[in-house]
Amino acid sequence: MHKLILLLALFLTLSCSERGVKNDKNENTKPKNDVTEFGIPVSGFNVREGQIKNGQFFTNLINELGVPDADIYSLTQAARNVFDLKKLRVGNNYRAFFTSGENPGLAYLIYKESKTSFVVFGLHDSIFVKVYEKEVTTRTRLGEAKITTSLWDDVERAGLNINLASRLEDIYAWSIDFFGLQKGDSFKVIYDEVVIDDEVVEIGTIYAAYFTHGGKVYDAYRYKQNDTGSVQYFNSLGENLKKAFLKAPLSFTRVSSGFTYSRRHPVTRIVRPHTGVDYAAPKGTPVMSIGEGVVVQKGYAGGGGNTVKIKHNATYSSAYLHLSAYAKGIVAGARVRQSQVIGYVGSTGLSTGPHLDFRIWRNGSPINPLKMESPPAKKIEKSQEEEFRGKMKSVKMTMDSLVTMQYMDTLILKLGKR
Repeated sequence: MHKLILLLALFLTLSCSERGVKNDKNENTKPKNDVTEFGIPVSGFNVREGQIKNGQFFTNLINELGVPDADIYSLTQAARNVFDLKKLRVGNNYRAFFTSGENPGLAYLIYKESKTSFVVFGLHDSIFVKVYEKEVTTRTRLGEAKITTSLWDDVERAGLNINLASRLEDIYAWSIDFFGLQKGDSFKVIYDEVVIDDEVVEIGTIYAAYFTHGGKVYDAYRYKQNDTGSVQYFNSLGENLKKAFLKAPLSFTRVSSGFTYSRRHPVTRIVRPHTGVDYAAPKGTPVMSIGEGVVVQKGYAGGGGNTVKIKHNATYSSAYLHLSAYAKGIVAGARVRQSQVIGYVGSTGLSTGPHLDFRIWRNGSPINPLKMESPPAKKIEKSQEEEFRGKMKSVKMTMDSLVTMQYMDTLILKLGKR
């Protein structure tokens, strides 16, 4: 009954709005104002766009744009205590606004220092330098998608910011093997979008995520325990998603060969055990240590090519084969942390193309990395369980609210097209 009343109210509102628009068509005859940006009537100038080149200084740039030496000096003086001209960054964009006519001259230069900060150099009516900060807003939204090809492709296909894929990989790095996603897997995520000029420029806080993989739902809730300085993610049981080992030692790859005791080697053609997992990846892809430990081997190892072997504790060791190069500081005896880059994908040794041969031993015996269960890190403290449950309940209420809002937005769009 409540839904019926709400739908009727929406229909009447839209009908009234349409009549109002029709009545206003003849009244709204005022001319449109000129488009302005940072106070500049941009429609009255000719615009030239460019990027700061390697070795280019402000004086070089402004001189190339036709500004006389006297005005260049005045601009550099005006910039004092406003903007450090030495901080021009190679690759940053600028737009130059020129007057029209027979003798066009530079009137304004807008330099994009960052996504939010812009520096305006004025020469038209007066010489000035001013820094403008664009307003940054955040909006909380619910993003969701079904997996048909890959996480990255489907995030983009769903119209979501591509950086969301990377953030989800970070959250679930210890729980989900993203190389083994299946068609039909899906996710929902509640997060903030950082918006500038109605454009989403980055992903802010992720409050919760629900990833369905192989029929199992992996939930993740953002929470900070009192005794830690960092925010972490926990499931509904209060278990930390961060574990002793990463699910995989690199990103953007596919499994090209699995763990088996009878594989025909692609080079020697001899059938023998392959007690590891091959990840196909472009040469130079960073390879990370799956966990903290000590480097016990670094060097060329016959068919394995350039190899790094790490002892994590008394039980587990891991190895990374066929590397093209080693990361800086990787030597026998060096301590490494989880996710630290130790080398780069290559094709050294007996190899037909760039890939990483990744191996794990438990108590000296090889095990299948794809089936290894890693122990979780610290759980939610007993004293904080109630607070955690309260935050989890609040997030679920937010998700229900966002689902309702998105449903209503879709409904309004459909009614508006009639």
